[in-house]
Amino acid sequence: MSGTKGARGRRFEGGLAPDAAELNASVGFDWRLLPHDVEGSIAHARMLGRQGIIPTDDVEQIVTGLRAVQGRLERGEVDWDTALEDVHMNVEARLIDDVGDAGRRLHTGRSRNDQVATDLRLYARAAAARLVAAIDRLRAALVGQARRHVDTLMPGYTHLQRAQPVRAAHHFLAYEAMLGRDRGRLVDAARRAGESPLGSGALAATTFPIDREGVAADLGFAGVTHNSLDAVGDRDFAIELVAACALCQVHLSRLGEELVLWLSQEFRFARLPDAYCSGSSLMPQKKNPDLAELVRGKTGRVMGDWVTLMTVVKGLPLAYNKDLQETQEPLYDAVETLEASLGVCAGMVDALELDVARLRVAVGEGHLVATELADYLVARGLPFRDAHDVAGALVRRALDRGVELAGLSLEELREVHPLFDDDVYGWLDPARAVDRRDVVGGPARGRVVAEIARVEADLAATAAASSEARDTQDV
Repeated sequence: MSGTKGARGRRFEGGLAPDAAELNASVGFDWRLLPHDVEGSIAHARMLGRQGIIPTDDVEQIVTGLRAVQGRLERGEVDWDTALEDVHMNVEARLIDDVGDAGRRLHTGRSRNDQVATDLRLYARAAAARLVAAIDRLRAALVGQARRHVDTLMPGYTHLQRAQPVRAAHHFLAYEAMLGRDRGRLVDAARRAGESPLGSGALAATTFPIDREGVAADLGFAGVTHNSLDAVGDRDFAIELVAACALCQVHLSRLGEELVLWLSQEFRFARLPDAYCSGSSLMPQKKNPDLAELVRGKTGRVMGDWVTLMTVVKGLPLAYNKDLQETQEPLYDAVETLEASLGVCAGMVDALELDVARLRVAVGEGHLVATELADYLVARGLPFRDAHDVAGALVRRALDRGVELAGLSLEELREVHPLFDDDVYGWLDPARAVDRRDVVGGPARGRVVAEIARVEADLAATAAASSEARDTQDV
């Protein structure tokens, strides 16, 4: 490559040792920054032209050349050169080869330090937007299942023991609530990545009369950073984004675990199509929920990405240090792992078929309405702790008899406490028990239907806003 000697320049004689060059190079992973690097360079070049720092003719050559270089690299018409270390030097070297001295003027007033900091912030914001869209697709799948199963009852669990009946819709909406919080964290992380560090130079800004605010606006940033030392060494935005990814992956892991349980022969609550399962190399009868297990298993990986980022930055002095190169791979891995997991989970949830008959049987087993007996007595004036003891005694009696609570006669109920009357059996109907929990956030039918409508409206509003934003960008 004739256009440049790379970042080392004439200060150094010869190149790095082969093993040192291999360790030093980042183009094997930072190629992901290509569109953001070109976008940032175009904005920087145009600003240099507006400020009269470089000739206008050079600006046009640079812009046209950058777009051509990006296209050739994206199409694979030219190879990435590890000798040029990173995406920035690969782009600049090819630009100089194409347009000569105009390309050599592009780097005026900036350093690779503020350049990569800018590229990474642009990447983080774009990644957050993709992840938010993927979360919304999974939320829509969960709400779709909730809509289909408003009137399907299932056991609710604590300690993985059957506890009280709930609507299946309410269960699906619990995961939607988790993902709603994840969405908010990603949006928040993207907002804090919304300040442009370009113009901070290597660490002490630049002597050229640059327009930082103008470049920031061109790149869609809300503003600029206010300390050049901090700006080039800051990776908080990446740490926050990966932390949000890790927690979201944890929520997907919980969903994956429940799918594994529901699909087991012990539970038999649900079925998944073959597209999301695999067989056994030995046992022909097996149908394994491998994709749900993989989503669960990848959680450790994304959590590890966050730990890696924290460990890299924990002891760094100001300002830029080469260690910061090690923050890129965990960022890319966390984003790409979560994005893939969200897509698979949306597909699994959308394709999931609940065994309604099996769930109906499960709700009728295990004395899930025991709390209703206690509530019945409380409604008649008995203190709750006393009512709880009475209900516990009746559960024990039902277990001894081998029946559910509704199988006990009124006489048996009154033997334990005289406040019971014929109307108690209405309280022992699971559907009525669920609908008595008619509070905000509860599983009563009206509350669940209202929550489904609220989430659907939120998703529709978000989709409309995203469409409007895309249309504005196109214009």
